[in-house]
Amino acid sequence: MTPKAVYVHVPFCEQICHYCDFNKFFLKNQPIDDYLDDCETEMKWTAQRFPSTTVNSVYVGGGTPTSLSTEQLRKLLVSIREHFSLAKRDSLEFTVEVNPGSADQDKLNMLKEVGVNRLSIGVQTFEPDLLNRIGRDHQPEDVKDTVKKSRNAGIDNLSIDLMFGLPQQTIRQFEDTIDQAMKLNIDHVSAYSLKVEAKTVFYQLQRKGKLSLPSQDTEADMYEMLIRKLSESGFSMYEISNFAKPGRESVHNLTYWDNEEYYGIGAGAHSYMSGVRRQNHGPLPKYMKAIKQGKLPYLEEHPVPLKEKMEEEMFMGLRKRSGVSVSRFARRYGQPVVNVFGDKIKRLKENCLLQERNDRIFLTEKGRLLGNEVFEQFLLDD
Repeated sequence: MTPKAVYVHVPFCEQICHYCDFNKFFLKNQPIDDYLDDCETEMKWTAQRFPSTTVNSVYVGGGTPTSLSTEQLRKLLVSIREHFSLAKRDSLEFTVEVNPGSADQDKLNMLKEVGVNRLSIGVQTFEPDLLNRIGRDHQPEDVKDTVKKSRNAGIDNLSIDLMFGLPQQTIRQFEDTIDQAMKLNIDHVSAYSLKVEAKTVFYQLQRKGKLSLPSQDTEADMYEMLIRKLSESGFSMYEISNFAKPGRESVHNLTYWDNEEYYGIGAGAHSYMSGVRRQNHGPLPKYMKAIKQGKLPYLEEHPVPLKEKMEEEMFMGLRKRSGVSVSRFARRYGQPVVNVFGDKIKRLKENCLLQERNDRIFLTEKGRLLGNEVFEQFLLDD
């Protein structure tokens, strides 16, 4: 295998959201131009050491990539084109994350000019009070404005992120958010329930008993309503948290769920190349120091043994609605899936959590609601 995708991390934000545990830093007074130079150096060294035949998707995430100036962001995107063997423009999915209101028309026009053809817009909710409560710095009208300007620039493959299970969020509020999202006529929705992570504002509030969250039952009701309403609007759930109109599924995300290899560039980025999972240094000084010393900026390197590859094939593949291909598993790992996980699959089918049909093993509706419990079953005993 060779990498099929490139992820590039822009760790700068103009405001830090209360739920976010990604590697990020306040934009002000950061060495942005030096960081971009170091990212380009990492791209050059990485592409030389781990050559790929064809990269089918690029994803620039953060942080907030559009917090960079237009020229800074152009420089980064052109660097990606120069150093990786990207598919032709009409075959390449090229995504940039955008915060509503953070990209003016000139910046969006530039994205189109350098080959970006898909945007992921961080909406989260259309409820103004909730936006304030979770630390977002945009308003609902900024979403509509960003969608309009994106289409004016000629970028019409648009995805939005939504969140549910937010502090004091009601089912009615989430339903209204879905309804407003559907009025945008976008192509893809990623929707995630809130997970309170360490080193976040919400984690500190929760420890102090000051974070009021919906019950698990309410959160499950929100998820089921999401599936129903998006289906009624022509979206298909192709992965547990992702919904798309026909042909608009995320090529980049499917790279991860198909257990394919990918490049990861930038501070804190993860990669999977030549059978080894790697994590870059997260703090900017450590990341930049490694580059200055002529080294690739790896904090950790983990060669993935066969046992672990097979586990990952199952618990990542089962996130997809289409599930895991039995024939592909046998081709990849030299043995039938039933030889490795037969007893577990049998038990999960008896409990109505898995189904098997036409070369595919996939979650039932009940299994989707209990996904994490199913995935845990595929961790082999040492």
